[in-house]
Amino acid sequence: MIIASLSITARLSESHSLKDKRQVVRSLLAGARAKFGVSAAEVGAVDQWQTIELGFAIVSASSAVARSILQSLENYIVESRPDLLILDCISDLHVFEGKDYAEDM
Repeated sequence: MIIASLSITARLSESHSLKDKRQVVRSLLAGARAKFGVSAAEVGAVDQWQTIELGFAIVSASSAVARSILQSLENYIVESRPDLLILDCISDLHVFEGKDYAEDM
């Protein structure tokens, strides 16, 4: 089992209020969920009206599939919102092998 995550921090210079920012965040999260089937949330900077911190996660049987989905997701965000300046983008994969991973919980 592969758990893949993507964290994106971006600057939204055109935002002039938290309401503006939240509209962009809601749109990005809904689009990511619908198009890629990922879990998605705003994970930080919730009270900063020009900074967006988003987190995405997916579970897959294949690391290649998980990486491909996260790369496509990153491309989607960059292409759908050219007004965003991506400040940081971190992806991570956690591999759980065999049936023993549940015993660690």
